[in-house]
Amino acid sequence: MHYLFTISLLAILASTTTAEPVTTATLIHEMVDFERLCETPEHAYKTIQFTSYDRRSQVPGGPHWFENSDGFGGAPIPPFEKVLKEPDAEGVGEYLLADVEGPGAIVRTWTANINGTIRVYLDGADKPIYDGPAEQFMHRPYEAFLEGSGVAAETLRGTLYQRDAAYCPMPFAKRCRIEWIGDQKQLHFYYVQVRKYEGKDVEVKTFRADDLKTHADVVKEVSLILAHPDGIGLSPDSKSHDFDLKLAPGERSEPLRVEGPGALERLRLLVEGADERAALRQTVMNVTCDGWSKAQVQSPVGDFFAAAPDVNPYVSLPFTVQDDGWMTSRYLMPYKESLVVEFHNLGEQEVRIRGEANTKARDWNDDRTMHFYARWRVTHGIATPPALDIPFLIAGGTGRYVGTASLMMNTALGTHQGGTWWGEGDEKVFVDDDKTPSWFGTGSEDYYNYAWSAEDIFAYPYCGQPRNDGPGNRGFVANYRHHFLDDQPFEDRIAFYLELLSYHPVEDFSYARQAYHYGRPGIIDDHVTITAEDVRIPRLPAPWVPNPQNASAGATYFEPELLTTQPHQLEEGEVWSHGKLMAWRPQADGETLRLKLPVEKAGKYEVRIGLGFDGRSGAVRATLDGEPFGFGVGANRDAVDLYEGRRTMLRASESQQLELSEGEHVIELMFDDKGREDARLGVDFIWLQPR
Repeated sequence: MHYLFTISLLAILASTTTAEPVTTATLIHEMVDFERLCETPEHAYKTIQFTSYDRRSQVPGGPHWFENSDGFGGAPIPPFEKVLKEPDAEGVGEYLLADVEGPGAIVRTWTANINGTIRVYLDGADKPIYDGPAEQFMHRPYEAFLEGSGVAAETLRGTLYQRDAAYCPMPFAKRCRIEWIGDQKQLHFYYVQVRKYEGKDVEVKTFRADDLKTHADVVKEVSLILAHPDGIGLSPDSKSHDFDLKLAPGERSEPLRVEGPGALERLRLLVEGADERAALRQTVMNVTCDGWSKAQVQSPVGDFFAAAPDVNPYVSLPFTVQDDGWMTSRYLMPYKESLVVEFHNLGEQEVRIRGEANTKARDWNDDRTMHFYARWRVTHGIATPPALDIPFLIAGGTGRYVGTASLMMNTALGTHQGGTWWGEGDEKVFVDDDKTPSWFGTGSEDYYNYAWSAEDIFAYPYCGQPRNDGPGNRGFVANYRHHFLDDQPFEDRIAFYLELLSYHPVEDFSYARQAYHYGRPGIIDDHVTITAEDVRIPRLPAPWVPNPQNASAGATYFEPELLTTQPHQLEEGEVWSHGKLMAWRPQADGETLRLKLPVEKAGKYEVRIGLGFDGRSGAVRATLDGEPFGFGVGANRDAVDLYEGRRTMLRASESQQLELSEGEHVIELMFDDKGREDARLGVDFIWLQPR
């Protein structure tokens, strides 16, 4: 399969030359084109975005810079480019979302939830190319054009459609105008990202309703690659360089040095140590091209692959992290004269590093080729409020921004997403001569293509959340987003910030982050050398006691070991309430765990159960007083599978609203260990929430 993907991909890219016009097909090609990212654009462009951000936030650092009243209908200033028609008696108005003089292309859309209708006009046409539900346009723009195209809707799910965002390019030669008709007092969070070509010498063929039919083969081919990026093979002339080394504390080693011109096209690493978390965070990788005095890549190995801490398996277009700890990078790293890979052990234990590097011949164009950069930094000990802008990259020179990762330890004390959320703040990206950001977002999760501070684990080609300890968004959290179609070139400078705005005060928040970009020789940035203090392992405050706040205000929490007389054990861990997890294993088939739940006052309640997810867990079902009560986690209902091979997580089950009498009630948990010898059910807390 690797070989077939390689030939297929090369054929796609070979069919696109700089002499050809920009079309729907060429833009879809770009979604899997690693080579393109390494060169400055043939035709200069800037990626701009239109969002529902709070329009009072105009002056960087000014008194209204951190305003956040958007999307829920309470914005003091309508969050649009213009009000076209004031709301009628039903509250429905008409608004201008975007109006861009061409040439250009829509490259990304997103919404958390939006009502109403969207109309998209291209090149000044009287009739819109799209006139339909706003939610469909933001989540599934190509849905309206699938009939008769030969492209199945399923082909686009998880490929061009990723979580709550869509990458469905719609090029235009002269103009793009987007109008929204709806009630702004209802939900209307939105993003529309547009690539705007800055010269008039580029020929763009405007999107047509039959483009999916015309380019069906391209859509299917690129979707297949996006769905199976591990199937991308190596170049025919690829050279393999393997290494295996051990590093004592403080030791450095340079296992790879190659001469150019060429490019590192794939890098696979496995880092091992007695303390795996420490090994991945405290082993720093430096990749230096062409004898530069400061390495272009400087990052802890685990963080470089956007899954720290520990091994958190997932697959994206540029990165794969496997269950066995092997991690793969497919980002292309060009060099003109040389490339050196070095590792530095900043920890206190010996580590072993095994690697497989593949290089290929690649010409270096003195006018256009760029080096690959990965800039990592961390800030420990953050306390909020107030809100603050977290800097990811501030650079001067010419380059292209291609990716971001946030790798955090969130010390929130709550149990609900509505009480532990860390990222209400917006991305703010200044490009070249911007006085206000070209990108001004609506929330950190929105930037990462999801919504509503979701706690689930997910991975798509460009975006994902490979780690979230829980409950809610407490503990270690990792998010990533890669920019292929929606990359941001810059000629003179870029400043990328992500606002940190927690729902409630936190102490000792640790925020590590990664910026991936390409840069021409001569680029400068604010990166500083990584120190041993930087890579110290942050620890959650222990013991943790759940705090009834925000969305869990008024809650009562019970320790399950106090609600049963059945034999059990207590397992220690910083993730668990009061530092311990009640572990129960049935002594016989069909045995249930009975927990006696006291209710002091009759009323309406939800009954939620804090459950441990890890490699020793199985499936569990639950009843309350012998009846189902809405028990589940996420999309799971009835039986919830708690097995997580590599992760250790805490999740609270869901519940219906229940009418409970005063007195004692009985929760019964039925556990299926699927035959695993060391399996057990971990119950951390019982959460009684008045409604």
